[in-house]
Amino acid sequence: MTDVLRRGRASLAFGFFAQGATFALLVTRIPAIQDRYGVSDALLPAFLAAVPILAGVGSVTTEHLVKRIRPSRLLRWSQPVVLLALLGVGAGDRLVEMAVALGAFGLAVGALDASMNMLGVSLQRAYGRSIMLGFHATYSLGGIVGASLAWAGAHWHLSLFTSYLPVVLVLLPAAFLGSRWYVDGEAGAGPEKAEGGPVVFKLLLPLCLVMTFAYIGDSTVSNWSAKYLQDVLGGSEQLATVPYNVYMVMTLVGRAVGDVGVRRFGAVAVVRLGAVVAALGFAVVAAAPGAWVGMLGFTLLGLGLCVLVPQTFAAAGRLFPGASDTAIARLNIFNYVGFLVGSPLVGALGDAWNYRGAMLVPMVLVLVTLGYARSFAPERDRYGDGHERARTADVGPGSNGL
Repeated sequence: MTDVLRRGRASLAFGFFAQGATFALLVTRIPAIQDRYGVSDALLPAFLAAVPILAGVGSVTTEHLVKRIRPSRLLRWSQPVVLLALLGVGAGDRLVEMAVALGAFGLAVGALDASMNMLGVSLQRAYGRSIMLGFHATYSLGGIVGASLAWAGAHWHLSLFTSYLPVVLVLLPAAFLGSRWYVDGEAGAGPEKAEGGPVVFKLLLPLCLVMTFAYIGDSTVSNWSAKYLQDVLGGSEQLATVPYNVYMVMTLVGRAVGDVGVRRFGAVAVVRLGAVVAALGFAVVAAAPGAWVGMLGFTLLGLGLCVLVPQTFAAAGRLFPGASDTAIARLNIFNYVGFLVGSPLVGALGDAWNYRGAMLVPMVLVLVTLGYARSFAPERDRYGDGHERARTADVGPGSNGL
């Protein structure tokens, strides 16, 4: 069983890596996609909004599908669709072809995100200790690799298809081969699994809000960091490309060590620390006198925000152990809600007020997470069964053997 879990963990980690690289290759080449298909600035936001909306539909659909189909099977088939949809975006030359490819990408990525995190939560339960941050660390690593490949493609003036094809040819067979070792765990056993209790949305709501606030912060960095550094802080065009890369590197660092922090101090303490560090990062960005101080703020943002999303998925699995797949699918929708809200919110506030002030809004939302930190505690601790038990709740019989 130890070897089965180890192979399952390694194969799922590669799935997270492949998705991080794929998503980065899409979002970092949006200007090139816009040029290829002749999409106007007025029409582009509609296409960009359609992807997370369809991803939400995919996540809702996954909630119902996992009642009949194992999450591992959904992940096995949704990941190739995402990769082929990326290739389709690069291969087409008509607007309708781009719309179809992006539509397929959105629907498949919703199923992929939900099923990946379902497997991650069930594996963490089987391990008996925190490993979710490690999966998301490989996603960050994939994002760095994907963004670097996208930069290389832009630098060498490669077509989108030429840039995407080698990546798909490598990742597609590797991900499909690795999917042979996915482990569903007891919470994802498909039709034969025991029925879990209902997911009470009132109990899930605090985690949904944390997920939304975290992705509002993340989308603020991904969409506005370059413009903010150049237009507000006076950085050069070349320097303006650095903050997002710094942010991604720090999410990798934070997630790589975050599981150790959860095992030692508990999820509540890690979430609180992450929220405080992220809020400090936004404050530094808002008050920065120049580009290099602003860079420090984006560094802090990467370290702080990186722990919130993985721990939110893990907390949903603990909160509804008999219905974790359903809880995670519903929670995953708020990933896309935050992504949809964050960028327009900051842009509207920046235009109506100023961009320094706009950075304070995600700062306040991240600080609100502190009020919901108790939702990340195991149930026994939420009802006052002792601090020490909360610290060790993620540790089970398998914690020393795997």
